[in-house]
Amino acid sequence: MNNLKKLSNLLSKRNLIEGEIGKIIGRPAITGHLGEYIASNIFDIKLSESASHKGLDGYFQSTVIKGASVNIKWYLVKGNILDITPLDLPDYYLVMLGSSTKQYSSKGKIYPAKIGSVHLFKSSLLVSQLNKKGVKIGTATSVSKDLWDIAEIYPRQKSCEILVTEEQKELIELFDS
Repeated sequence: MNNLKKLSNLLSKRNLIEGEIGKIIGRPAITGHLGEYIASNIFDIKLSESASHKGLDGYFQSTVIKGASVNIKWYLVKGNILDITPLDLPDYYLVMLGSSTKQYSSKGKIYPAKIGSVHLFKSSLLVSQLNKKGVKIGTATSVSKDLWDIAEIYPRQKSCEILVTEEQKELIELFDS
């Protein structure tokens, strides 16, 4: 009974915090919406009016890929899985990964809302590489570590699709503490 009462009190506090976050981002405070809001502000992406368009979150407004469509993902656990919509491919997948590493069980684990790395995949190239490897594409697509490394734009600038500025690095670092 004591644990339920404590949990109830904590959830009440959480609901207040999520309400405040919702006021800032204009949508419910779930990881997907939070990631879209954060990425759109850091990388100058105009988000689509509707959050329900499959495979598309918005369009880059500047840089060399201005006008390119993007699907934004924020996974709190650093793993090798990416949800890909093969029938509705955007031009790019912008993926932010947390700093926690995937374990066999989540029991006893806490996955803080952090950004440990950012990756930018050119969708058509990624799908082509995965097809060559015989990987099944769709929900929870297994993407090999070498492809994640090639697509990294933060903290190490491996991909040259866009160059991350010092200001953008500072903004990302706000979410890595």
